Amino acid sequence: MGYYINDRSTSLDDLQARLEATDLVPSLQPLLDGLTKKMDALKKAGVTSVADLRTRMKTKKSLSTLADDSGIDTNHLVLLRRAIEGFFPKPQPLKVFDWLDQDTVLKLEQAGVKNTLQFYEGALSDAGGLAKRAGIQRKNLSELLALSDLSRVQWVSPTFARTLVAAGFTSAEKVSKADPRILNDAIMQANENARFYKGKVGLRDIKRLIDAAAYAP
Repeated sequence: MGYYINDRSTSLDDLQARLEATDLVPSLQPLLDGLTKKMDALKKAGVTSVADLRTRMKTKKSLSTLADDSGIDTNHLVLLRRAIEGFFPKPQPLKVFDWLDQDTVLKLEQAGVKNTLQFYEGALSDAGGLAKRAGIQRKNLSELLALSDLSRVQWVSPTFARTLVAAGFTSAEKVSKADPRILNDAIMQANENARFYKGKVGLRDIKRLIDAAAYAP
């Protein structure tokens, strides 16, 4: 099980299904206009997977070439790139979780484990070996594993990951199976108790969060 979805095995049909099933934020909703036709155009341009698509939209030059090859407007491809890259949240440096024991974080960094992706994959494959290599106790890794797991989910910041853990939702899987109202109430209560962030997260965004968590491997 990896940190991200496997973009090489994710087809354009899979991508289309996800976009159609997602309650897209308003700025991304234009992606649904003529989506089937655009996916067909990308296939005809030689795009076979999400990995191919990401590569061909990576730079301004390659994106422009893809626009020419597919006949899809450049601005639309930029919007599509934004949506897709949202499926692959950037790994968080371990040091941003500054409420954790920083000696543990430092020892992990010295062992070459500096972000949530490296930690998550290392802990899943051999948590005991990782702890031994870093010179720390395995029991000290549990909260960091939960935070790293949650950081794989689109829109989850370090602060919100902390809130989810405090609310009792310690993995992407638990979030994906949550009842929206129960999760919303638990988050509100956790935040009222500790004041992790200002403002309020709406129920619609909680539902988006649950849907996004379901795609985490």
